[in-house]
Amino acid sequence: DICMTFNSSAESLIKHGFARLVDKKEGMDLLQLAYESNLVQFGENVRERVNFICNCCGCCCEAMIAQRRFSALNPIHTTNFLPEIDVNNCTGCGKCVNICPVEAMSLISANDPKKPNRKIATLNTDICLGCGLCVRACPTNTIELVQRDKRVITPLNSVHRVVLMAIERGKLQNLIFDNQVLFSHRALAALFGVIFKLPPAKQLLASKQLRSRYLEKILNRM
Repeated sequence: DICMTFNSSAESLIKHGFARLVDKKEGMDLLQLAYESNLVQFGENVRERVNFICNCCGCCCEAMIAQRRFSALNPIHTTNFLPEIDVNNCTGCGKCVNICPVEAMSLISANDPKKPNRKIATLNTDICLGCGLCVRACPTNTIELVQRDKRVITPLNSVHRVVLMAIERGKLQNLIFDNQVLFSHRALAALFGVIFKLPPAKQLLASKQLRSRYLEKILNRM
């Protein structure tokens, strides 16, 4: 009773008994409770009309478990930030290690000849989500968030996100022709509207995956 859904997605879930309606005040209270409970808070990876906000723990959330087990496959879109550790001031208390939901933090030897038992925190950037929980947990303000070298591009809306994911995975033809949900003029218009606004390289990939001469001619005229 902590993750949230909005818009038509929420209406459908409520209608079929999978969710309950809450007002804005209760929604804000739940978000604050999730924050105080050190849950990972993230929304749908879109810029407009976000359809869900998740508040996840590392122990039972399937998304967090997938990130730990299959990080090389990038199962979750990260934020545009990474924690940066000031190793000179790190006390090796381990609070960042304990709070990290994807086990991206660990303690290693500081290799300090004066203090042979001293440990410092280190980050596995391949796993890190950039959620910032470690920053809040650090008692000495030794960790701060800095921008990643490679930024994550946020799609405009849900349709844009789904189309981009399908193109990147070479599954655009499956999305269109194997999905009965798209068998309507409105849905197809929205989907092709996204394709026509993509950068040229993405349009070329879309055209090749669909193998459509009609689509190719339209794109060539744009």
